[in-house]
Amino acid sequence: MKKSLFFPMTILYIISLLKTCQQEVNARFEMKTWGKSSDTENVNLYTLENSRGARMQVTNYGAIIVSLTMPDKNGKYEDIVLGYDNLEDYLKVNPYFGAIVGRFGNRIAFGKFSIGETEYQVPVNSGENHLHGGFEGFDKVLWSAREKPVDRGVAIELIYNSPDGEMGYPGNFTLMVTYTLTDDNELIIDYQGSTDQATIVNPTHHSYFNLTGNYGTILNHRLMINAEQYTPVNNLLIPTGEIAPVDGTPMDFRKAKEIGRDIQLDFEQLTFGFGYDHNWVLSGKLGKMKLAATLFEPVSGRLMEVFTTEPGIQFYSGNFLDGTITGKYDVIYNYRDGLCLEAQHFPDSPNKPDFPSVVLNPGEIYTQKTVYKFSTR
Repeated sequence: MKKSLFFPMTILYIISLLKTCQQEVNARFEMKTWGKSSDTENVNLYTLENSRGARMQVTNYGAIIVSLTMPDKNGKYEDIVLGYDNLEDYLKVNPYFGAIVGRFGNRIAFGKFSIGETEYQVPVNSGENHLHGGFEGFDKVLWSAREKPVDRGVAIELIYNSPDGEMGYPGNFTLMVTYTLTDDNELIIDYQGSTDQATIVNPTHHSYFNLTGNYGTILNHRLMINAEQYTPVNNLLIPTGEIAPVDGTPMDFRKAKEIGRDIQLDFEQLTFGFGYDHNWVLSGKLGKMKLAATLFEPVSGRLMEVFTTEPGIQFYSGNFLDGTITGKYDVIYNYRDGLCLEAQHFPDSPNKPDFPSVVLNPGEIYTQKTVYKFSTR
């Protein structure tokens, strides 16, 4: 007699349905009051968790990613970004841990730039240069925040309205940033902005990553950067305007290598940056999604792939972490205990006409997408 397949197929369907329902239950978005900012406004902490158990915490102060947990090769979830346990420390001293920086991320020489015939002066807050939007950039303001419905994941939408003249920048500029934690363990960052006056725009995300989950040095992480060229800097860390080949230099990450392999070599660019603190010119078309970098930590087996629409990526090897900061879990952050991979337009672009333009005009929409995708091997 021919056996019926109905019963086992029905059982399999029910099991599949239960798994799907369990995933939907597990995905969550929660908000709690975290404290007050210096102007006594409430600051919130948002917890986002996907259906696989990856979790991200975000605060509307600075649009900061406070924590990001991802599994290792054995399925153990650990926090892979540096930061603080409490709001008070973010309000005191924060080297941009996890923040959105802007209006212009990275450096502008002497804090000066021109749009057309008009010259602007923005604050000089890093030696002789302007860095990451000034003394009160986007990392030190309150953003409005709300949950954003998405398929197969959980997301938060953050909006900041930067008034004309803030930190010396022209135009009323509105920036919306959406963090999405997908069920594929991706962190997707979407940016959209508009202005009522010509201005310059170059926001980026500034998480310090350490894929060990236990912190310690990042020098054993294996990094690949999809770039044949980079932008050399002078001793003030301002690009010279040259676009130079990486071939034959310690700046060559076209094939994955340990970050510590060449970092101590006698090479002028490494001397100027106290290690790696440079912009790489990514292979691929401007505005099109492309693989920018991969980062692999062999003990945990964690792999991070970075994709972006931006023309460049800043690799910073944590050269100014000096043991004076005690972060989450009472961990002291020492020299090169974290690294940044910041998708961006090039540093000092307003003063380098050969670099891709960062000018945004009224009626135009600024967009950027960057994806950090996590897996193990």
